[in-house]
Amino acid sequence: MTSSYLSGIFGASPVRPLQKHMEKVIDCVTELIPFTEAALVGNHEERDRLQALIVERENEADELKKELRMHLPKSLFMPVDRRDVLEVLAFQDRVAGGARSVAGLFVGREMNFPEPLKQDYMELVNRCIDACNTAYSAIRELDELLETGFGPNEVEMVNGILQELDVIEAETDEQQVNLRRKLFQMESDLKPVDVMFLYNIIDRTGGIADRAQRVGSRFQLMLAK
Repeated sequence: MTSSYLSGIFGASPVRPLQKHMEKVIDCVTELIPFTEAALVGNHEERDRLQALIVERENEADELKKELRMHLPKSLFMPVDRRDVLEVLAFQDRVAGGARSVAGLFVGREMNFPEPLKQDYMELVNRCIDACNTAYSAIRELDELLETGFGPNEVEMVNGILQELDVIEAETDEQQVNLRRKLFQMESDLKPVDVMFLYNIIDRTGGIADRAQRVGSRFQLMLAK
């Protein structure tokens, strides 16, 4: 990553690095949708290709995070504390890490989902990505918030986005409960070790929405200061 690129980011806006990092995170997590589709139908070649792509994009996000930490000014002349920016950045980074974790477990364990769980699991994945995109929508509004001096109309709009994020995350919790209930009813027909890892992959997948919601919560704390 060149210094001119970083200068361009910082010259345009002191919060642009945070937004650019979240863009990279979204690039990473959205690949979970085609990855999961390939994994559930047993297309291992496509699954493995997409898992490698998720790892590559997570690495890119991680490198950008490191560069942003190094180049973020010690003092920002804006109504947002540098520490707050770095904390939101850290939460964003965990979202990409969650996607990498899910894909890695799928491939490492050569996991096969029982047919009765496939549709529900795919719906969970999609809703988790919805949570990530909603968190991104809030982060994209940071420039406008600063330009308006955290005006009440803009703050109200962003709070509305964050409330939507909370609703989506709660829906993913319910989806996980439903998946676990169905899996519990099937346990006697499956190998115990497979059952253990199926519960694990459900938890890790739902964790992506949890992490996206934490991005929103930390962002909301920033607004409240």
